Amino acid sequence: MSQTVEALQAQALNLPAIERARLVEKLIASLDTDPDVETAWAAEVERRHVELVSAVASPLPGAETLAQLKAEYQ
Repeated sequence: MSQTVEALQAQALNLPAIERARLVEKLIASLDTDPDVETAWAAEVERRHVELVSAVASPLPGAETLAQLKAEYQ
């Protein structure tokens, strides 16, 4: 890692959590994206939205979902 990157990393780690999160979002968004992947994600989001609106699927609270996943993968 170059000294510049190390210096930026040190500065970033001193930011408050919310500012670090914003920085991460911007850095990830700046990476090259695959248009096919973006199209696939857009289709998946639309499919899930339709399922929720039509009541084919129902949302679960985040804490419940995490608990189920932890139980399944432990």
